Amino acid sequence: MEFQSLFHQYWQHLHDPHVRSLAWMLTSPDLLAAKSPTWSNQIASIPITDPQALISWLSALDRQPAPLHQALELHKHSRLGHYAENLLAFYLKHQGTLFAHGLQVKQGTGQTVGEFDFLVRQRSGLAHWELTTKFYLFDPGSETGELQPGYQPDLYSYVGPNLADTLGAKMAKIIDHQLPLAQNPLAQFVVQESIYKSQALVKGWLFYRDLAHAEHGAAGISPNHCRGFWWFMDDMDKLAIPYAMILPRQQWLAPAQAREEEVMSKPLLLDALLRHFANDSAPAMVAIMRRNGELMQEICRGMVVPDKWLRQAAERRGLLRSPLI
Repeated sequence: MEFQSLFHQYWQHLHDPHVRSLAWMLTSPDLLAAKSPTWSNQIASIPITDPQALISWLSALDRQPAPLHQALELHKHSRLGHYAENLLAFYLKHQGTLFAHGLQVKQGTGQTVGEFDFLVRQRSGLAHWELTTKFYLFDPGSETGELQPGYQPDLYSYVGPNLADTLGAKMAKIIDHQLPLAQNPLAQFVVQESIYKSQALVKGWLFYRDLAHAEHGAAGISPNHCRGFWWFMDDMDKLAIPYAMILPRQQWLAPAQAREEEVMSKPLLLDALLRHFANDSAPAMVAIMRRNGELMQEICRGMVVPDKWLRQAAERRGLLRSPLI
């Protein structure tokens, strides 16, 4: 079953978009395979010990979401990473397991040495989590978008939509620079409790020219990760699109659900995309929607990219590649 269908099966009764984002944060599959030898036990997962209690809590929160809205510090310019962190912090506070969120470690001069995203109280002691929520497009290594025979993708084959980073570069930074913070004597002085493990918690979506490419991905990627397509603008004419939405960045997490008046027909979508690319080269996130009773629900999603994206991605991948991973 596609992830979107599974998500709607459990959570279509949730209507507040931020509660739906929280449900996605807690129950979506991780982007990376925790048991893969690629990661040497450095990947965390959010433990859900009582799924029925989670359903009841989120359902109640959906009816009265004000405490969540207040905790999220909502405004239209919020970075998606900051938004995701606040979602997780809200849940961990509710669980009573949050020891610290955004705890800075500084030298005596006041210069910041590093920051713990999360310190979480667990049975064995404090766990250090570095959270990253990412959206990467798979570069199949050719100018045509086809996966070439013999091509061996790696973590640098997953490129950010703005071409500024790759999954390989991001994980190298987390593993080599952020996770070791717990071993710094200054950090031990600040926390004053033993931190028994440091791990990366990696959420997000990966996008493919052809979803079959996901079966030939890099080592360390979870086989169950959230996935979508990436399309050129020219592709959109050929797609069967009953209804669609262009999702603002803060709505990239959970599969979209909307009222009929919030979605667009295919002609309106194409017009909106043309206007977008006339002023902005950034890829656009498009959710393809279908009717389910009185609701419109996402059935698949994709990033629409400029025509030069593949060539630019190949150039950037060469610049951002590193031997660290």
